[in-house]
Amino acid sequence: MDPLYRTVVGAARTLFFVQGTRFTLEGRENVPRTGGAVMAINHTSYLDFMYGGLPPRKHGRYVRFMAKKSIFGHPVAGPLMRGMKHIPVDRASGGQAFREALTALRAGEIVGVFPEATMSRSFELKEFKPGAVKLAQAAGVPILPTTIWGGHRVWTKELPKQRGRANIPVLVAVGEPITVERREDVTAATARVRAAMQALLDRQQAAYPALSGEDLRWVPARLGGTAPTPEEAHERDAADMRRTRDEFTG
Repeated sequence: MDPLYRTVVGAARTLFFVQGTRFTLEGRENVPRTGGAVMAINHTSYLDFMYGGLPPRKHGRYVRFMAKKSIFGHPVAGPLMRGMKHIPVDRASGGQAFREALTALRAGEIVGVFPEATMSRSFELKEFKPGAVKLAQAAGVPILPTTIWGGHRVWTKELPKQRGRANIPVLVAVGEPITVERREDVTAATARVRAAMQALLDRQQAAYPALSGEDLRWVPARLGGTAPTPEEAHERDAADMRRTRDEFTG
């Protein structure tokens, strides 16, 4: 039983109703009813934690997300994150987070991981970190490739968020579980997971209602939109890192 998590999910559903969010959930049958799994999710929105947790609810399951440690220090979000048994990640030293995630997986939990580590400003898949594959190998559990499309139109970096009833379609898809062999090359396995997620994302983007005018800012440049190119997004990410480092050392 997870009374706190259940309450938060209820509050999130109320928010979705108020905003008029129109969900299309695919592949819920690919979420195992029991046992551990690593849910690898693309990251374009601040609400991806909420969206990614929806498919497992069909089987009454909750996702324990790995999230940056600073969130756990927030006076409101921190107690909620700890109460829902999410896992803090210190990007300077991720060993403790890995061990906690491994313990959760071996206890039969679903652990949510964002392999890109940070939000994608280009709305394209960024380079993947190998942590999801390493966790799956160590725990002997499958990876659930999961993609979300449309959530970035609600709340993302640098663009205005939708507070009211915007009736935005959000597509969430879970692909077939991927098994990573114990001795499989981590780099190759990570590329395999990324390819599976790219295929899911391509299908979602093709099915999404066409956007035009100012709304092209939500569309990747590759698809004719005005979102930053991956190269431009990388430069902005690097600028963020430099600014954070300067603030920390200054």
